[in-house]
Amino acid sequence: MPEVKVTNLVKHFRSERGSTVNAVDNVSFTVPSDNIMTLLGPSGCGKTTTLRCISGLEKPDDGEIAIGDRLIFSSKDGIYVPPEERGVGMVFQTFAIWPHMKVFDNIAFPLKIRGYSREEMRERVKKVLELVRLSGLEERPAVQLSGGQQQRVALARALVYEPSVLLLDEPLSNLDAKVRESLRRELRELLKRQKITAIYVTHDQMEALTISDMVAVMNSGKIIEVGTPTKLYREPTTRFVAEFLGSMNIMRGKMSADMRGIETSFGVIHCELPVSTKNSNEVYVCIRPEEVRVLLDHSTPRGSNTFKARVASSYFEGERTIVEADVNGLRLRAHLFNVPPLATNQEIYINLPPEKCRVLQD
Repeated sequence: MPEVKVTNLVKHFRSERGSTVNAVDNVSFTVPSDNIMTLLGPSGCGKTTTLRCISGLEKPDDGEIAIGDRLIFSSKDGIYVPPEERGVGMVFQTFAIWPHMKVFDNIAFPLKIRGYSREEMRERVKKVLELVRLSGLEERPAVQLSGGQQQRVALARALVYEPSVLLLDEPLSNLDAKVRESLRRELRELLKRQKITAIYVTHDQMEALTISDMVAVMNSGKIIEVGTPTKLYREPTTRFVAEFLGSMNIMRGKMSADMRGIETSFGVIHCELPVSTKNSNEVYVCIRPEEVRVLLDHSTPRGSNTFKARVASSYFEGERTIVEADVNGLRLRAHLFNVPPLATNQEIYINLPPEKCRVLQD
């Protein structure tokens, strides 16, 4: 499958008051062939508008979009390929299943409007039903399927004419948690097995981490950071990504006098300091809750980055226990495993491993 390249993409909308809103503001990224790129961000950040520009459902105001060697939009060259000629498949947030049609007719519809014969339609529908694990349901009324099955029908309909690129706009958001968890694993396996280049839009962080080869985090029409799920989660370079992607403890501070740590409200945190922060008046120290150590045995050697604290709250979440610790008026969160909830006001020590702490400027 071809790569997708988006260059300096811009899309404006008019607000109700007549002012111009930059829904997509100079966005650029490349999705390598056979890769899954997720556009992740809060509601209104521009991710769905970007996807609709690639599909042709929205016409950008500036920039270029290419699929493989083919330009499908260029403001400079006056190129605009209509949606039906772009060779892309689209899966929407709503299932968009035609209730008066059976499963076969729902899936075969894109082939029918393209003039495929009945025999060709049968062969393609049979093949794609096997892919999405719905074999044998061809004659079932589509409205009699479960939510997860209906979303599989929507996916099959997008795949049946073998598009060059697949675009997915929050396709699992209307499903319950268990079905969503199962389908996101199945969806990634299917896309990788079929070597499909895909762009996936979601505001669900876990979905993005599970499905993607690459993630582009968006906010206010711009791409803030692009990277692998592991890189963005473990080593964010901006405060926005650190806060948005998962849970993060963020402590404000300033460079210590000896330039070897960060002075915070409860003490100096020693960690690796990026060169860019050396002359900063204010910085932020970040650490994930699962990387915070809680020391219950007061005789344990405390060492660097260990601070006395009290349990503000503690509750059980099945796989883990969440501890909110009060460290001299600042709340820090820790995730503990195989440990029952701690007593409120219990005295503990919090350790922040230096190698797990990251320093950010914004």
